Amino acid sequence: MASSNRRSLALVAGLFCALLGTASALAQPRAPDPHGLHLQSDKAVVFDARTGQILYAKNAERTAPIASITKLMTAMVVLDAKLPMNEMLTISKDDIDRLKGTYSRLQIGTRQSRAEMLRLALMSSENRAASALGRHYPGGRGAFVAQMNRKATALRMQHTRFADTTGLSSQNVSSAGDLVKMTQAASQYALIREYTTTPERTVTFPQPRYSLGFVNTNRLVRAGSWDIELSKTGFTNEAGRCLVMKARIENRPLVMILLDAQGKLTPVGDATRIRQWLERSNYAASARRATTSV
Repeated sequence: MASSNRRSLALVAGLFCALLGTASALAQPRAPDPHGLHLQSDKAVVFDARTGQILYAKNAERTAPIASITKLMTAMVVLDAKLPMNEMLTISKDDIDRLKGTYSRLQIGTRQSRAEMLRLALMSSENRAASALGRHYPGGRGAFVAQMNRKATALRMQHTRFADTTGLSSQNVSSAGDLVKMTQAASQYALIREYTTTPERTVTFPQPRYSLGFVNTNRLVRAGSWDIELSKTGFTNEAGRCLVMKARIENRPLVMILLDAQGKLTPVGDATRIRQWLERSNYAASARRATTSV
């Protein structure tokens, strides 16, 4: 009799576990069909930050220049160093872009706080601000870039290498897959989230005294119709048009990496296509129901 009871209990336990396994499988959100998404960017990843699931990948491990996407790593190294954010930094001739000759609105001799320089580097992709952040680091630019590469190694970004703080160098390379890791890491910093999603800002410089208005380089941030947690654009001839974002679609945190697009509006168009693809597939809603039911 005891043996029969034990067998019955084992049978019931096995059936219960099987039912739990079936319920768990049914609770998983169904990923949208990747064949239904057609992007113009040459390299791309769409990543669900809640489940850790890659929803779409295109040339995800292919290494390429990343232009000003670099500045997300620059920002993390600045903040990790815990340097005084109110310290005044000065733009010097050493911050002039002699590699590509890009224009900057920051005059030589301009002084501004480290915090404001960081905001301008992230929001408006100001190269001289990013250069000054590296130059005012303990040990100078060389030590700063070395720390950028150490950080990349710590994040297991195997296809990534940095040569400068601005992204102007084509030797700053990564892959779409690696940039998911960098975006996820950068989104843990409150200031990076705030600065990359500031739509516009007027900055007054105390020396020489002048004021300038700056806008976010991502028009989706400026439009205000997206729930964007983190954003960074980039462009050089070698890198093409690049955009990384962490955004919520129906309250679902999604990372979008778009690299090497041709055409100024192509990354924005690709981001819109991703959003429509997810909404058509009802992925966010099904993921939300799955989370509720577990």
